[in-house]
Amino acid sequence: MKLFITLAFAFSLYPLLGQNERSVESKPTAITIYLTKAQVTRSLTTSIDQGRTDIIISGLSANLDPESIQISGKGSATILGIAHRQNFMTELSRPKQLKILYDSLSFYQRQVRLEQNKKEVLEKEEQLLAANQKFTGANHNLTIAELKTMSDYFRTMLSEIISNKSKQDDQIKWWNEKISRVNRQIGEQNEVLSRNTGELVVSVQADKSTSLQLELKYVVTNAGWSPVYDLRSGGLKDPVSFVYKANVYQSTGENWKDVRVTLSTANPNLSGTKPELGIWGLDVVQPIVYQQRNRNAELMMAAPMVAKDASEVEVGSISQDISIIQSTLTTEFTIGTPQTINSGPKPTVMDIRRNELKADYSYAVVPKLDKNAFLVAKVTGWDELDLLQGEANIFFEGTFVGKTVIDPTQIEDTLTLSMGRDQRIIITREKLKDLSSRKLIGSNQRELAVWQIGLRNTKTEPMRITVEDQVPISLNTQIEISNVDIQGGRLDKQTGKVIWSINLAPSENKTIGFRYEVKYPKDKIISGL
Repeated sequence: MKLFITLAFAFSLYPLLGQNERSVESKPTAITIYLTKAQVTRSLTTSIDQGRTDIIISGLSANLDPESIQISGKGSATILGIAHRQNFMTELSRPKQLKILYDSLSFYQRQVRLEQNKKEVLEKEEQLLAANQKFTGANHNLTIAELKTMSDYFRTMLSEIISNKSKQDDQIKWWNEKISRVNRQIGEQNEVLSRNTGELVVSVQADKSTSLQLELKYVVTNAGWSPVYDLRSGGLKDPVSFVYKANVYQSTGENWKDVRVTLSTANPNLSGTKPELGIWGLDVVQPIVYQQRNRNAELMMAAPMVAKDASEVEVGSISQDISIIQSTLTTEFTIGTPQTINSGPKPTVMDIRRNELKADYSYAVVPKLDKNAFLVAKVTGWDELDLLQGEANIFFEGTFVGKTVIDPTQIEDTLTLSMGRDQRIIITREKLKDLSSRKLIGSNQRELAVWQIGLRNTKTEPMRITVEDQVPISLNTQIEISNVDIQGGRLDKQTGKVIWSINLAPSENKTIGFRYEVKYPKDKIISGL
């Protein structure tokens, strides 16, 4: 007989607890992690007596969504009802890492007490010496030599005591700094773990003693994943290795140990209902008196959450055994090997898939803004990888060269990646003063500008480079741009951008240039010129 019940109602009322209660332990066996939230699957096995039994499943996350609870199982029994409640008396079990921190804290505190005791002994010795100084002053039978000996003795002893007290203070300060650091780490862990936990009370009825196998599913908040990518190339003749990774986070209070993990591109926070158009009504606008409001406070409230710094990311196991299931609306990546994802502030990185993508390499330079040439890789085939928007790290020849953003909704069939600067290509850009001029003709000022760009390939292999520059665009009818000569370049008349495509042999020099003339009224000041 198979049991199944799905909770689709609120759990504000507890069931009437019967005489027979049984607390059972459950463990997570599978996790489906969405972009926001996650579904936890737990399994448990127990035996029940004849009649009614209330099975108490404790140690669940306080972030559990009661309306998402589902329970099914096998056994000769009937589920009468299920209720969710918070347990404010029992906290989640303390993990091993937190136990180590508490042990370290206890050791450091014992060391502080030991150093303080040593300092108290030194202070007692100092008090004893001070008391004996009165005896020597009252004893009139001491010779000068004896007084000198006693004075040297007290000086030596007091100096040693003061020096040792200073050393004890340094030791106490050193141990207290360790205590402070451990307390901060404990506080970070307890922020997640020191909270009330969730419980489920499952009421079942059996005609006879029997065993039950139950499977529990529920959705938790404070969990999710986001994509991050590594783009790697070994050289100009190599393809680009595209590593698709998941930045998984969860601070539910539960540690997911050795569980099957599925990453889903679904987002439960987005509504799946088609929007409906309302009435588009027109009316006369009435004057409205606006009250002053704190705009800065509103912007702060609307600000999105910022992700943890990359230095706080925990690197998980690299999973090679990945199965991918594509549906009409979502994609699921199921990791074949069990994973462990601990609750905490630091996310875990998991590999999803690796692909080799064909790349076409060339160089590009914008000498007006930067005299360095940039290696550019144009990658095709990326659109078959089911990508989500996310940040990508770029590596070329084993060196990290920068970051970019992968946005599947905006980029075209070809993904253009900047692979870094190449100092072996020398670029110059200068205005030729002998050919440029500025003349006043009638009521108009005329300015002729002639620019020259030099390129030199010091590499041992040929290369193709794209050079970008620009001529001005008139935004006013009183300004006229004429005599434009771009010497074989391609001019975009809408933007003024000029592009040259040039092939350079090893050790070859080439020169390109362009010119333009600007005419405007002499009594006007022209911005941007």
